[in-house]
Amino acid sequence: MSDSSSENRPAEPPPAGQPSGVPEEPVGERSMRDKPAAERSIQDKSLNDKSVILSDDPGPLPPRQDLDVVDVRHGMFGAEGTGDTSGFDGLVRQVAIPGATERPYGGWFDAAADRLEAVLKSSGLPDALDKVVVHRGEITFHVKRERLVEVVQQLRDDPQLRFEFCSGVSGVHFPNELGAELHAVYHLLSMTHNRRIRVEVTCPEADPHIPSVVSVYPTNDWHERETFDFFGIVFDGHPALTRIEMPDDWPGHPQRKDYPLGGVPVEYKGAMIPPPDQRRSYS
Repeated sequence: MSDSSSENRPAEPPPAGQPSGVPEEPVGERSMRDKPAAERSIQDKSLNDKSVILSDDPGPLPPRQDLDVVDVRHGMFGAEGTGDTSGFDGLVRQVAIPGATERPYGGWFDAAADRLEAVLKSSGLPDALDKVVVHRGEITFHVKRERLVEVVQQLRDDPQLRFEFCSGVSGVHFPNELGAELHAVYHLLSMTHNRRIRVEVTCPEADPHIPSVVSVYPTNDWHERETFDFFGIVFDGHPALTRIEMPDDWPGHPQRKDYPLGGVPVEYKGAMIPPPDQRRSYS
């Protein structure tokens, strides 16, 4: 038996942004489709272009991109020589990072890359870029370390680029990527154009020197000190490159992958149990 009161009740209006008479869509997709074309970003394009990978999408790489394997890890804690008693000694895992991306990059990425290449060529620096990587909706320019300052100067000052703000530099250590074990990654924001990019530079452990960008982005002063402190990257030209968190006489750089795990030895019935990476094998 039908409820006459519900039949006479007026229809509820559709959710905000949802046209009447159209099947309801998730709120996120509605908001993207309702944007003017000029405001749509590369994330919006991914609704119809499945080759574009969102930053929260763990899906496969685009067909124009390969993975660069930088390491192969065995076991869980990196124990060498004495065996791994963690129970994970049979674990073998490749460490891979996205490789160079072929054109087209999609969205505003192509326009930004074209402009950067043009200004670098006109400045006599046509070879400043090693590669460009687009992955999960983000773009990274890999720059030769000796050209870093000139590149970020152009990224900041060119009116069509105008990346005025550098939010910091992060260190990364791939101990088995021979000749490029240390990476410095800079995160840039254009407040003028509302765009974000990364700039990445590598250097070998045997020569861990990268030019400082404090002359271009003064806010990087403490960030470079922290990366020096934890990774041992020496930023040449920094006004006062000293440790910022560890004591001045601290040995080594704690965030490198080959730094000892440490830990507190545990006494158990008269035996001292060392940290995982120092335990010997019993098999």
